Amino acid sequence: MIISTIEFTASGSVRILDQRLLPGEETYADLNSVEEVAVAIETLAVRGAPLIGIAAAMGVALAVGKLQVAGGVGRDDVRRVVAGAIERLRGTRPTAVNLNWALDRMASVAASADADSMFDVLLKEAKAIHAEDAAMCRRIGEAGAPLVKHGATVITHCNAGALATGGIGTALAPIYLAGEEGRLATVMVLETRPLLQGARLTTWELARSGIPCTLMTDSMAASRLSNGDISWVIVGADRIAANGDVANKIGTLGLALLAKHYGVPFYVAAPSSTFDPATATGADIPIEQRAPEEVGRIGTQRIAADVPVWNPAFDVTPAELITAFITNEGMIEVDEVPGRAVTRSGGRDSEGSGWYGGKAVGR
Repeated sequence: MIISTIEFTASGSVRILDQRLLPGEETYADLNSVEEVAVAIETLAVRGAPLIGIAAAMGVALAVGKLQVAGGVGRDDVRRVVAGAIERLRGTRPTAVNLNWALDRMASVAASADADSMFDVLLKEAKAIHAEDAAMCRRIGEAGAPLVKHGATVITHCNAGALATGGIGTALAPIYLAGEEGRLATVMVLETRPLLQGARLTTWELARSGIPCTLMTDSMAASRLSNGDISWVIVGADRIAANGDVANKIGTLGLALLAKHYGVPFYVAAPSSTFDPATATGADIPIEQRAPEEVGRIGTQRIAADVPVWNPAFDVTPAELITAFITNEGMIEVDEVPGRAVTRSGGRDSEGSGWYGGKAVGR
């Protein structure tokens, strides 16, 4: 299965698959400014924590490319544009740590580049982030594929597949690789209200890939888990705190609690870039609040009275509800998450030890 979610084109634009239009239309859009990239992220034309990071990195390169095409610019102009692009893109969505991780990398390479080479350096780094994510997705799949027994039935929430990343996905990567090896599992897909990423996106890419899947509403999860035929649950992540708490799409916490109640293993699949040592616990993760219209309307049709709406995009699942993490570094038990022992004992130590990019840092 090949889904092209994003690319930097020869003409100097960022081409995306507009995920707002799926499954009805498979439409690609060319983004030609930092503002257009930012709006695409904010409106979920581009979504999924790893893919957001890739898009933001390409957006920074795009800004410099457009500036250099205009001509007559100096070092200060280039650096001002880079700083402005990074500031605008940082403000798009607060929860997914991959966004800041990618932008920090772009800022770092920009700091040592001269004005004449800035575009080439930034584009090279953005493409490296894209390629690295694809490789990490593959390794996540390899780490998790042994869990997939032929004929197993698993539950997933939201979309953590190819549409959310630069590769084959995170939570769906083990499913895809097991399928390549001849072991097919049936995926029970929760619809994921209010924006239906499970119904619109996950079923689309699974059906396209020949993976058996069945759609159900979010409120059906308890009933399905009570049947006793679910092998395990797997989800992605937007940020993993130093103690192993996980921010993911709203509804993940309830699913984890249900899995715990019924004795069903609950796995989180994520690349090392999603682990955030600077965030001690889930309580410190900023949770994005989205527009009330997403809940009160479906498309242009109002489905509720004109009352206040509480619409957090994510919730936090405590580490204690997670069976293990499936990462590009392999399977990681919850107690093996670097930084967990520190945060459990009452906060981060003064040296700020933690894990970032799959490596211990701070000591």
